[in-house]
Order: sequence, then C-alpha cells, then structure tokens
Amino acid sequence: MNILVVYTHPNHQSLSYAFLQEVIRGSKENTAIQEVKVLDLYEEGFNPLLVFNETKRRRDMHKDPDLTPYREQLKWADKIVFVYPIWWGRPPAMLMGYIDQMFASGFAYKDTGKLLPEGLLKGKSVVCISSMKGPAHYPLIWLNNAHKALMRKALFNYVGIKKVKFFEFGSMESPRGKQKEKLNKIYQYFKKVDG
Repeated sequence: MNILVVYTHPNHQSLSYAFLQEVIRGSKENTAIQEVKVLDLYEEGFNPLLVFNETKRRRDMHKDPDLTPYREQLKWADKIVFVYPIWWGRPPAMLMGYIDQMFASGFAYKDTGKLLPEGLLKGKSVVCISSMKGPAHYPLIWLNNAHKALMRKALFNYVGIKKVKFFEFGSMESPRGKQKEKLNKIYQYFKKVDG
C-alpha cells in the first residue's frame, strides 16, 4: 500500500504537525505499507488560487502541466491522508484550493450526462485527521456535521472514493484535551491499518 499524506498547516510546531509525525511513525512500522510520501502544501509553496482566463480554461484543468506532479501523486496513492486543522468549521483555504484544482473533471470524475458523474478515483481510500479548538461535538451539534458531509459526500463519494475514515479531535487547545492519547491513537491506527 502506498500512502500520500497531504499536510496543511503553516506551523511545524503545531499539533497538526505532531499528528503528521505519528502518521509517518506508525506507517514505518506497518509491513502492509510500502511507501509514504508527504506533500506539505505550505512548505511546497502550493498556489491555491484558481486562475481562469483566455489561455487557462477550467475545462482544461485536468491537464494543466503545472499540476502534473500532484496528479501523479494522487494516482500513485492507494490511501490519501489529509492532516489539517478545522478553522471556522471547515478545512483551511489552502487545502480547499488544492482540492479545487486536483479533483477536477477529466481527472477525478467524468460527466456522464446522468445525475451523478463517474468517479475516476475508485479503489482508493481516504483518512481525514483534523483538530480544532472547540469541543469535539461542535461540528455535529452546531454545524449539522457540515465538515464531514463536505468531505465525504460532496467530494470523496463524488469522485468514487467510498472508504473514508475521520479522526476529528476537539478541545485541542485545552490542557484537558488529551493530546497525547489522540496522538497515540493515530500512531496505533497507522501501525495496524491494512487497507
């Protein structure tokens, strides 16, 4: 199994970065995982801005040469892991800009003329690891689970990815946030995951 980790946080002293390290550590101890690649969107200098004009059309985004290395990473991966904070009830704009460009028509899905498109990323799985300052049940109670619905239904299911797991950790800035337990949970998951 090949794993691509898309890390989205500008600070390498953050809890998100600590979660990334546990993904890597657990994966290295898992014989089912052949290779792990990390795409650090901020460190990479990924440009999240969409640009459409006379020479750059939206319908051609799936073959934009500037995005070829990122498309190749997604094709290579059996499991895609997203590590990010929840800001204002949703992933950071940097990650949404990556998603806008990478999960494009012609690459991630194909219009069929029917109600739903054909997902072109079938067979892959996704893990979303997110943390937030607010309590763990805040997205469920106050936001009607908008974050998970956005990621699972509006994005991953749409492009053919049916196997999606969430680790959504709340109260992460609290001394009672059990950060060490949650970091260990991620380590243990990646140490044992087999598909």
